Amino acid sequence: MDINEQTRRFIADHRTEPVRDIALHAHPEDGTDLAVALDCIEGWQRARTKLPQWAACDDIIYPPHLAMEQCSSQSTAQYKADLARRLSSEAPHPTTLIDITGGFGVDFSYMSRIFDHAVYIERQQHLCELAEHNMRALGISNARIMNADADAILDELPAATLVMADPARRDAHGSRTYAIADCTPDMLTILPKLASIAPAIIIKLSPMLDWHQAAQDCNHALDASTAHASVSEIHIVSVHNECKELLLVITRHTAENDGTQPSLLVTCVDDDTVFSFHPQDATDARGLERERERPQQNTLSASPNQLAYLYEPNASLMKAGCFDLLTQRFGITQIDRNSHLFVSDKPIDAFPGRSFAITAYGPVKHTLQGITQANIAVRNYPASVAQVRKRYHIADGGDTFVFLTTMSGKKTAFVCVKS
Repeated sequence: MDINEQTRRFIADHRTEPVRDIALHAHPEDGTDLAVALDCIEGWQRARTKLPQWAACDDIIYPPHLAMEQCSSQSTAQYKADLARRLSSEAPHPTTLIDITGGFGVDFSYMSRIFDHAVYIERQQHLCELAEHNMRALGISNARIMNADADAILDELPAATLVMADPARRDAHGSRTYAIADCTPDMLTILPKLASIAPAIIIKLSPMLDWHQAAQDCNHALDASTAHASVSEIHIVSVHNECKELLLVITRHTAENDGTQPSLLVTCVDDDTVFSFHPQDATDARGLERERERPQQNTLSASPNQLAYLYEPNASLMKAGCFDLLTQRFGITQIDRNSHLFVSDKPIDAFPGRSFAITAYGPVKHTLQGITQANIAVRNYPASVAQVRKRYHIADGGDTFVFLTTMSGKKTAFVCVKS
């Protein structure tokens, strides 16, 4: 796939302008492919923040809006590349990556550099043409591009070091899907075959999916076969406190573990913050909390000094749900079972989330008196942020943070500043 000179000039002349204004008012010279130009301009504008390394390469051709919306960001693609590097670090050479759902090729472009050979498979021909062009533009010379339905050619694929899969999460009508079995291809059906092709598989799934159920479904599909593989790692990846991806790592059972499933490791990532645990750790923490008569702790009335600092877990930890484990590791107390906010009597610099110094707390109406501007969050509270702002006449912004929650059955407000 290539772009003619007229189209290239048009893109260069207009790529910083609003796409809607260009479509309505621009007068391209004869020979300009306006549709392609608009896609490239909009794609480049998105890439400036989502894929800055790609945006810095002038020869990249961008796809229509949907493919750009669904593709990985630079930071999440780099994370998967680092994960692939670790999973393949002891593999014999030559090493091979097979990406069975190539898409726009962002993940592939970062992961392929780690391997001696890399195979990109994509059922949409126009994306294959883009990938062929863009991989050359990015200086990736070890890529083989295949236009095919991956599940239709599984028996033809060679042995590989690692398989990457990012199944499409939209149905034939364009509506979003979340269950693994509703994605394309159906990973549960092809997992056993993939496990026979490569000793390690990475599956990228919607962050909306429940990771417990996802792991259980994959293990059930593998248990029904002779694949001798299972989910060994879960990665919940957030960027700037927004959950972006759920990654499942499936590995073959090795001689060291006598063919039994390895202990599952869950890793919660938010930018540079990493928190890992084994689900068994969280189970043990729940037992420990019960022994400490946790319901009494939740009142916090006996230890008012505990209410000096407030902690809000990052988005990946909220998704993981390992709240009891946080209390164990950091010596903090959860305000209430369903609030997922924590307090302590001292600052904790290493906490994986936001930290605040509490300046006031108590009944909502009394505590919010005199506050005219604040950043408001609600946790386990029977009103939305908009409703709270309207009722108490509080504007958005400023240096004050207000958390509205339920503590010991009572609606409570915490007024804080960042610590």
